Amino acid sequence: MSEIKHNTYSSDADTGFELHKTVVLVGMMGAGKTAVGRGLAARLGVPFLDSDAEIESAANMTIPEIFERDGEPFFRTKESQVIGRLLDEEKGILSTGGGAFLADANRMMITERGVSVWLRADLNVLWNRVKHKDTRPLLRTSDPYATLRALYEARVPVYAQADLTAQSDGETAIETMVDRVVAALLTRPDVLERK
Repeated sequence: MSEIKHNTYSSDADTGFELHKTVVLVGMMGAGKTAVGRGLAARLGVPFLDSDAEIESAANMTIPEIFERDGEPFFRTKESQVIGRLLDEEKGILSTGGGAFLADANRMMITERGVSVWLRADLNVLWNRVKHKDTRPLLRTSDPYATLRALYEARVPVYAQADLTAQSDGETAIETMVDRVVAALLTRPDVLERK
């Protein structure tokens, strides 16, 4: 696997915060993990990491291409390996794919070495964000809405096991979501503290 390319940031930036553990954003496709993750990393002055982007970079293929060529079980194995490696790197904000948190081993690894934050959004919010995109391999079905609904219903109880939750109502600006995640993280001084 290649080395991940971190977003540019200043490690000595005076952000007013000190991050003690990697923050792992979890949730459904369309929840805003990448956009909120980038904003959160900028706010805290730490690297932004994206497990899907790292997998694509290492494989020189897109996630849909990996699914098509190698299948979902192969992808999930690689995903676990990448998440483990990223948790061991410099502390930062890690955005994960929608299915990453479903594996018991991944949840345990994230809780032991980082902190999980569920970006919680209602089904209709998610559908409005993903319905015009063809980059979601799990939604390449005859009835993508029904597929998304089934995934949502199966996954929400698992996401609810996350260490922290930040609610998105669909109208929430990215900066407001970043504020909500920071507020949740500040309830855990072992994760984030004001300097």
